[in-house]
Amino acid sequence: MEYTKSQTYDRQFLLDNMMGPNAIKILEELTQLPGMFELKPEMRVLDLGCGRGLTSIFLAKEFGVQVFATDLWIAASENYARFKEAGLEQRIIPIHADVADLPYADEYFDAIISIDSYQYFGREEGVADEKIAPLLKKGGKLAIVVPGLIKDIHDNIPPEMLLSWNPEDIETLRSPEWWRKLLSRSQLLELQAVGELEGFYECWDDWLACNNEYAIGDRKAMEGGAGKYMDLVYMIAAKNEIKKKAPR
Repeated sequence: MEYTKSQTYDRQFLLDNMMGPNAIKILEELTQLPGMFELKPEMRVLDLGCGRGLTSIFLAKEFGVQVFATDLWIAASENYARFKEAGLEQRIIPIHADVADLPYADEYFDAIISIDSYQYFGREEGVADEKIAPLLKKGGKLAIVVPGLIKDIHDNIPPEMLLSWNPEDIETLRSPEWWRKLLSRSQLLELQAVGELEGFYECWDDWLACNNEYAIGDRKAMEGGAGKYMDLVYMIAAKNEIKKKAPR
């Protein structure tokens, strides 16, 4: 994968603001997938779990969309300062909010994108239909990328994984098939694609180069070989025009 857009961003700025595997590169690959929807200027896009706003900056700068940069862990004022420094304060609106209580009108967004955050709040049955899909316009699109596993290993966790993470941490990592089954049960969304991104190691290598305490903590597992069990899982879905019948 050639990251022609990501390479134009200041590397130190990215390293200083990453909160996981390089979200800019993840988003660049996601937006180039054959099954990915087109992002057009003036679309309203919810960047859900935006962290320090790197993905929001990328979306606004590269696609000209109006971004609602929403995160629970990072203060809106902190993100606003970053967006203003980037000259994008007119295109990105920073919001501090919990997924359980998002302050948006139903059918407000053309698209919702979530990079490296959905695994924390979206694993429970019903979250997609109760909290996420209602915010999309009919026909609106949802795109998600999460750190995951090639196949589920929770019944027999490899020792390499435990060098950095405990079983509770590993519970957030799931296989493409696990995510496919979960989102396929949605009554409001039509799952269009599930797969694995190519740039797993490159995105992780960028993260491990950070001086962030969490990145430093992740190095033991990755240097011990945990990466061979892992991947980056993407999911793309569209909001149905009509609610599907619940499975019997």
